[in-house]
Amino acid sequence: MAKVLYITANPNPVEHSFGQTVGAEFVNAYKEANPSDEVVHLDLYKLNIPTIDEEVMGGWGKLRSGADFGTLSAGEQAKVSRLNELADEFVGADKYVFVTPFWNFSFPPVFKAYVDSFCVAGKSFKYTEQGPVGLLQDKKAVHIQASGGVYSSGPMREWDFGNRYLETISKFLGFNLQSLFVEGQAAQPDQADTIKANAIEEAKKLAKSF
Repeated sequence: MAKVLYITANPNPVEHSFGQTVGAEFVNAYKEANPSDEVVHLDLYKLNIPTIDEEVMGGWGKLRSGADFGTLSAGEQAKVSRLNELADEFVGADKYVFVTPFWNFSFPPVFKAYVDSFCVAGKSFKYTEQGPVGLLQDKKAVHIQASGGVYSSGPMREWDFGNRYLETISKFLGFNLQSLFVEGQAAQPDQADTIKANAIEEAKKLAKSF
């Protein structure tokens, strides 16, 4: 049995989100094809995801210096512990489904904070004499990115710092990433329903082989 993390980063309800609608269809198709697998939904807007701030850096610094965890302040303990929980949960899963909107050429800040939680030396990658090596080589992921314009190809491709960023993270950590774009609905509003329907069909096909 595989464990799948279904990770969404959108404050809007599913019915008002092209990406989450397609993501939900992907998950439903995946569950139908893999009924024994566990799918855990992580709505990043509803989770406690500490950002790397002064308390986090202070806590990590103390631990690296050999201090006992109990000597950290209450704030440092809470944030460092929570980041460890998130990292362990991510590393312990087998597959990942990321669903993000394309905001200002990237994704919501909460998604970057989540990525920061699991990009941890000794857990998801390690340093070697030949450079860093990813430790998630046997895992795979899908990124569903929704955007009003078309950024997956053509001249606008270079402006996509959302999916391209996640591609870099996947290569760094070692997991295989496939991308599914739900795009162009704002640029072509008369085609919005067709764009969504086509993306749903693509998602269902991808889910069966994921």
